Amino acid sequence: MDFWEAYPILQDFEGHGSLSDHPDDPGGATKWGISEAVARASGYDGKMENLTLGTAMSITQAQYWDAVKANDLPEPIRYAVFDGAFHSGPTQSIRWLQRAAKVKDDGVIGPATLAAIQKQDPNILKARICSQRLTFLTNLKHFNSFGKGWTRRVAAILEM
Repeated sequence: MDFWEAYPILQDFEGHGSLSDHPDDPGGATKWGISEAVARASGYDGKMENLTLGTAMSITQAQYWDAVKANDLPEPIRYAVFDGAFHSGPTQSIRWLQRAAKVKDDGVIGPATLAAIQKQDPNILKARICSQRLTFLTNLKHFNSFGKGWTRRVAAILEM
């Protein structure tokens, strides 16, 4: 799976460009799953409802896919790490990966992390990543508002 295959799957979870501004969402207004804060930090200065698919894809690829070195990860875990990065930030997703791989969880994918994950069964690693993610999500204060959707999302990733 490459970015161009992963992005439509991500949008199945994110609503394909619908604008969201749920009062319980700490990210505030989002479109294509991109929060206003991320859009602004990436140089977008327009109204969120006008955020284009192309801009959202560029932000997503740079801020999440490339940030977790998805192209360097084994195929079975690639989407799980990318989706985790998009949902909870690259550093957090990398830490889930590192904990799952039983290496130092410094939030940086370097040679030690890449070497460790190459030696492991990627399907077991994916299950461990998802377990780390679910444990994290259940401890968030907004779990009561969004938890059902989050757990369905992680369950879907386990099925991939």
